[in-house]
Parts: sequence; C-alpha cells; structure tokens
Amino acid sequence: MNRLGIDIGRVIIDGSAAVGGDTAFFQGSQETMLRTPSVPGAFESIARLVSLVDGQAWLISKCGPRTQQRSLDWLRHHNFFDRTGVADGNYRFCLRRPDKAVHCAELGITHFIDDKPDVHQALAGVVPCRYLFGPQQSGRVPAGVVPVSDWPAAEHAVRASLLDVEPAAGVG
Repeated sequence: MNRLGIDIGRVIIDGSAAVGGDTAFFQGSQETMLRTPSVPGAFESIARLVSLVDGQAWLISKCGPRTQQRSLDWLRHHNFFDRTGVADGNYRFCLRRPDKAVHCAELGITHFIDDKPDVHQALAGVVPCRYLFGPQQSGRVPAGVVPVSDWPAAEHAVRASLLDVEPAAGVG
C-alpha cells in the first residue's frame, strides 16, 4: 500500500510569502500567523494525491512545541484537513530533521515531499520515492531524490510514480 508523507513548512505553509517572512509565522501575532498564505496549489494537489493513496497521507514536520501548535492552528483555520482529505490526526512532529525517518518507517511512508536535502538524506533506505520541493540549488539534490519546483511538478512526479507502482502491486 502506498502512503504519502508531506512536510509542512515551505511545502504547505508559505512562511516566506508572509508579510515579514518566516519570522511573522514563528514570532508574529496569532492573527498575522493565520494570514500566512499556503504554497500556491498545495491544497488542490494534495487533495488529488490523497485520493490516489486512498487517504493514506500524513504530515511529518520538524518543529518545537510552539510551532507545532501554530502549525495545527493554521491548518485548522484554513480547513486543510477537510479540503485535502488528510485525516485530522494524521500528523507527526519531531525535534530533529533526521527523526522524520523514524516516523516514516513507523508509518510505512512510500512517498515523501520535503524541502530540505538533509531530510532526504536521512530518508534514504527508508522511503523509496522522495521529492525535494521548491527551487533547488545546483548540486544540492541528494542521490535518488526527484527535484520538484512547485505543486504541479510534485503532483505530476508523485502521480507518475504511483501509476508505475500500483499495477505491480496487484501482480501475483
């Protein structure tokens, strides 16, 4: 069974596009934080991908307790769970980026979208299909990771992988 994992910051929540940048999300008022926009196309693409994995999708993010709560507040304020089909409760947080690998292993994540190369390095051998999200610097894409510049590209890459994987799963 295919299972999708998605990072939150700079993949779903576009803190860099907020007035005041990422600092507004992390340190601004509740109202300012809630006005932080989503990454363009995130909700729509995620909803389509969630349907392809039969709802088997989780958010996996590195952040401390305050940012965990702010992230959940933002997701709920923007009706993320209803709009995408990701189950409210299908999220995991950790305090170190490499610890995302522990959550992915426990959940059986087969496809993971994240904007940090070091996360993808930690997921090598744990998650077979990995996607480095956002504009990439030359030479920063780890081996075995597919760079995707935005949500249309991410959706296309994950969809192509799922369509390749699914027929083989039914053989035998």
